[in-house]
Amino acid sequence: MIADWNGRVGEGWRVHQERLDDMMAAYGEAVLQAAAARPGERVLDVGCGAGDTSLALARAVQPGGAVVGVDVSAPLLERARERATAAGLELELRHADASVADLGPGAFDLLFSRFGVMFFADPVAAFAHLRAAARPGARLVFTCWRAAADNDWVVLPQRALRDVVPPLPPPDPEAPGPFSFGARERVQAILDAAGFHAVTIAPFDAPLRFGRGDSPEAAVDDAVAQALDVGPVSRLLAGQPDDVRARGLAAVRAAFAEHAGPTGVIIRGAAWIVSAQV
Repeated sequence: MIADWNGRVGEGWRVHQERLDDMMAAYGEAVLQAAAARPGERVLDVGCGAGDTSLALARAVQPGGAVVGVDVSAPLLERARERATAAGLELELRHADASVADLGPGAFDLLFSRFGVMFFADPVAAFAHLRAAARPGARLVFTCWRAAADNDWVVLPQRALRDVVPPLPPPDPEAPGPFSFGARERVQAILDAAGFHAVTIAPFDAPLRFGRGDSPEAAVDDAVAQALDVGPVSRLLAGQPDDVRARGLAAVRAAFAEHAGPTGVIIRGAAWIVSAQV
């Protein structure tokens, strides 16, 4: 998975950075509000990606604070550095796996993540490692996707393609991946085992603008292009003959067209907002 984030997946997310940040804006705002970073605090942004939340946190902790963003994806960190320079903000950005990297003992007031914690190979060990990097009384706040069935950016393309190509084998629900924290009970058990307390896990639902454009047709084009780079479509259509691929893309386009309007292709999204104390 780390290789993917430094290859095709990471490049796809870099290319679509603006639209992905736009798509996830409501979730980022909700988790930032829950985190309530304050001036002077030192914050670790886990899975910081292209830096959207790191930049927001850097603004919130001034004066006197600092933000360390950690990600396994070199392409996304390169984009984060570009954005930090353009914004004139000081950020420490590390190309590392936060689950095992040396983060220093008791260094952080806030452990934060927007959709960056679901990929840990050993989540209990990873969260215990993060906890060791936080000072006593520090906060953990993150957002993660709920079940795949509740998120149309996966459901719609897969449903559209079910009569065109064989479905992907069902994933292990606890294997590292975007929906590995879909079950509330599992998230609670992981954080309990890692030594956190006062855990709260609240559902958060917000529409996703998956495609943008000057017209509904342009927004559908944008949604299809994004689906080919981010999500299951490329895997389902990989290696298929040209005619099958064409039928598949037409089916995906029709599915997104049902959700196209004047502001874009608007689909359903569902996440958890999780907070805990060290």
